[in-house]
Amino acid sequence: MSETLSWRGPITRWDGEKAVYHLLTIGGGVAEDLTMHERLRRLELGGRRGFGSVKVMATIGGTRWKTSVFPSKSGEWWLLVGKKVLKAEDLAAGDEAELALELL
Repeated sequence: MSETLSWRGPITRWDGEKAVYHLLTIGGGVAEDLTMHERLRRLELGGRRGFGSVKVMATIGGTRWKTSVFPSKSGEWWLLVGKKVLKAEDLAAGDEAELALELL
């Protein structure tokens, strides 16, 4: 049985060396839940996934996709939001997005 977490926050634009990325920064109690889930999975599997990531099924509006969330050093988590999702949901940097994460 999987757990579903909800978060609402702004889409942030980040200019990388080779591309522009859009992401949601997840904090608060949802970030704590993700951290605990990652720790439990690490104990179960005897190791950590790449970058300490957690596999999720993400949903914004009517768009659902399988992806991963990544921890930051500040204790928050990042979800990359692709161009297809931005276009399908008519979102841009600075817009608020309602996110549902199903932990896999």
